[in-house]
Amino acid sequence: MITLVKDIKEANGITHNGTMHADEVFATAFLSLYFGSFKVIRVSEVPIDISPNTLVYDIGKGKFDHHQSDARVRDNGIKYSSFGLLFEKFGIDFLKKMKLKNTKAIYNYFVKDFIEGIDAIDNGIFPDVKANYKVKTVSDIIKIYNPSYLSNDNEDEQFIKAVNLAESILTEELKNVVGKVEAGDKVKKLLNKTKGPLLILDEYLPYEETVLTSLAGKKIKFVIYPSNRGGYGIKTVPISTTDKTSRVYFPKSWGGLSNSDLEEVTGIKGSLFCHTNRFLMTASTLDTAKKLAEIALDVNEKE
Repeated sequence: MITLVKDIKEANGITHNGTMHADEVFATAFLSLYFGSFKVIRVSEVPIDISPNTLVYDIGKGKFDHHQSDARVRDNGIKYSSFGLLFEKFGIDFLKKMKLKNTKAIYNYFVKDFIEGIDAIDNGIFPDVKANYKVKTVSDIIKIYNPSYLSNDNEDEQFIKAVNLAESILTEELKNVVGKVEAGDKVKKLLNKTKGPLLILDEYLPYEETVLTSLAGKKIKFVIYPSNRGGYGIKTVPISTTDKTSRVYFPKSWGGLSNSDLEEVTGIKGSLFCHTNRFLMTASTLDTAKKLAEIALDVNEKE
């Protein structure tokens, strides 16, 4: 639980006031989750006579700030923000308190998947997205909580709202990462047993990253899995983590069709749906899904 205080002697943590950013908001949310309860004060300048036990972050040019000229930079070139610095200090211990398996793997995945993006944006490194629409990052969402033009919102009250949102996001993101790490181990084992281009899952697992980053995944063209809507999904595999073009596609004549229309063109009973962009199909049974994938592979070889 996070509490904003006015008396610096009551504070466990000190951060800057004024415009809020994702790094100190998520840093505060993380400290609240780590300590169970956390009292923070927002100031424009750090007093000299503070307790040595008080955590000062994103202000003051100390070990949890990143605005000084000698601020720390990762080996991959991404500069730390206050969030990354605090998670580096307390993250492993935080995960151990949660009694999780694969603590180091979860830590590394979480840093790469979530923290580095916030750190990079806070340091002026923005994602290179070429699109004719606005892409809002989690950092953009946090900015929304700053009092807007013509509003009478209280800055500190808005900060608490943003921190509460960040706590919820952190909690759910960690669940997601734990699931992906555990699923990744299962997918690796399945890939090592798989000889051909079809990866068949007996339960839905977050598989894509493992398939795309492992040597054994290079041969995979389609993944078949039980659908949460019933039946089975059949999905193409992208070329890489950065190129989302599919390695193969379903035949052009199948795109956008469903049910009897799709059954007629495929010649396979139980063909349910083919996405217009031909990267996803659904089928009534596992056997049907396999047949459709095999036909698609054969068509791709002939084209």
